[in-house]
Amino acid sequence: MSFQISDSFLDTVRHALEAGEGERLREIFYEMHPADVAEVLNDLEEEEAVAAYKFLDEEVAAETLLLLEDDIREKILEGLSSKEIAEQLIDNLQSDDAADVLSELSDEQQDEVLSHVEDVDQASDIVDLLNYDEDSAGGVMAKELVKVHLNKNVWECIREIRNQADEVKNIYTIYVVDDDEKLVGLLSLKSLLTKNLRTPIIEVYIPDFISVKTNTPAEEVAMLMDKYDLVVIPVVDSLNRLVGRITFDDMVDVIREENTEDAQKMGAVEALEEPYMATPFWQMIRKRVGWLVILFVGETLTATAMSFFQDQIAKAVILAIFVPLIISSGGNSGSQATSLIIRALALGEITVRDWWKIMKKEFQSGLVLGIILGVIGFCRVALWSNFVQDYGPHWMIIGITVGVALVGVVLWGTLTGSLLPLLLKRVGLDPAVSSAPFVATLVDVTGLVIYFTVSILLLRGIIL
Repeated sequence: MSFQISDSFLDTVRHALEAGEGERLREIFYEMHPADVAEVLNDLEEEEAVAAYKFLDEEVAAETLLLLEDDIREKILEGLSSKEIAEQLIDNLQSDDAADVLSELSDEQQDEVLSHVEDVDQASDIVDLLNYDEDSAGGVMAKELVKVHLNKNVWECIREIRNQADEVKNIYTIYVVDDDEKLVGLLSLKSLLTKNLRTPIIEVYIPDFISVKTNTPAEEVAMLMDKYDLVVIPVVDSLNRLVGRITFDDMVDVIREENTEDAQKMGAVEALEEPYMATPFWQMIRKRVGWLVILFVGETLTATAMSFFQDQIAKAVILAIFVPLIISSGGNSGSQATSLIIRALALGEITVRDWWKIMKKEFQSGLVLGIILGVIGFCRVALWSNFVQDYGPHWMIIGITVGVALVGVVLWGTLTGSLLPLLLKRVGLDPAVSSAPFVATLVDVTGLVIYFTVSILLLRGIIL
C-alpha cells in the first residue's frame, strides 16, 4: 500500500522539529521508503526540510537526496563538508547516482569530495562518468555490474557473483567478457541454477545481445529498451569493451525529462532546467516571453491579411462574423496533426522518410474532417437564417461559402501541422518547436487568405 501524506502527518513532523525531538523524528522516518521521505521533505518549508534531513539514516538519506527538489538538495549540500558528502552520500550510492550528485558541485569541490572517497576504484568510476555527456548512454550508466570471463566455469561464475554482490544493487544479467574485456555475450541466472557447476561458461552463454555505445543518445537507449522489452542494457566503448550498464529505472527518468521538455516546447515555452516551483521568476519570464513575442508578431499578420480584403468586408460585413470560426477550425486541426506527428516521431513510430505516406494519410483525414465541419457550418447558417435576417436572401450561397472555406482551411491546417515537424526534423531541429500555438498562428494567417479567396470566387456578383 502506497504512503499518503496528510496535513496531520506534516504537523507531527513540524512539532517534532520545533521541540528538537530527534528520536521522535528517527521513529517517524524509520523504514520509510526514500521516495516517501523525499515527498515529505518536499512538502515542508525549505529550512524545515534541511533540519529534518539530518535525522535520516545514512543509506536512506543518500537515496532521498536524489529525489528532493533542486533547491532543497542544493541547501542540504551547502550544509555538508566535502568529507561528509563523501562518507554519508557517495559511499552509499551507485556510481551513476554519485556522479549526479557531484555534477551539481563546483570542479574544486568535486576534487575535494573525491579525495575523501576511500575506494579508489569507486572514485575512478565516478570521474569516468563525469566526463561523459549527461544526455548520452555513458552519462546515465552505472559502472557496477557482474561480469565473468569466457574461460571460467559455472562454479567460478557463482563465486564471482558472491564477491561482487555487495556492490551491485540489482543483478539482472551476468555479462561474459573475453581476456581483452570485450563483451561477447550474456549469461542468465537460470543457466547458473540449472547447469552442472563444472560446465564451462563457453557452453552456456548467450552470444546474441543488444548493447549500446557510450556516446549513444539516452533517448535512443530508452527507445531500444522499450522496443526489445529490456530491463537492463550493457554499455560498451568504441573498442567494444564492457564499461557499464543501464537499468530501466534510469530510463524512466530520461523518458520523464524528454516528455516534460517536449510538452513545454509544444506549449510554446522554452524547456525549463528546473522544476516549475524551483524556477526563478525572471527565468520563467525569459523562457516564456520569446515565443509569446514571436506568436504575437505572427498574429499581427492576421490583421495585415484582413486589411487586404477590407473592401470585401465593407461590402459584406457578414463575412467578418465567420472569421473566428474559420481560423479556429484551421488552427485546431493543425494543432491536432502536429501533436500526433511529434509524438509518433518521439516514439519512433514514423521517420522523415515516411513523409509521403504521412501526407497522403493526413490529406485524406483533413479532407474528411473538413467536409464534416463544412456540412455543420452550412447547417448552422441554414438554421440561423430561419430566425434572424442577418444573412438576407443569399443565405444559401453564404452557407456554401463557409462550408467550402472550412474544407480548405481544415485541409490546409492538417497538412501544415503534419508536415512542419517532419521538415524541422529533416533540417536537424527539434520537431517539438513546431508547437501547437505556432502552427495555429501560421494557419490563422493562411486560413484568412483561403476564406476570403473562396468568398470572392463564390460571392462575386451576388453580394460583393
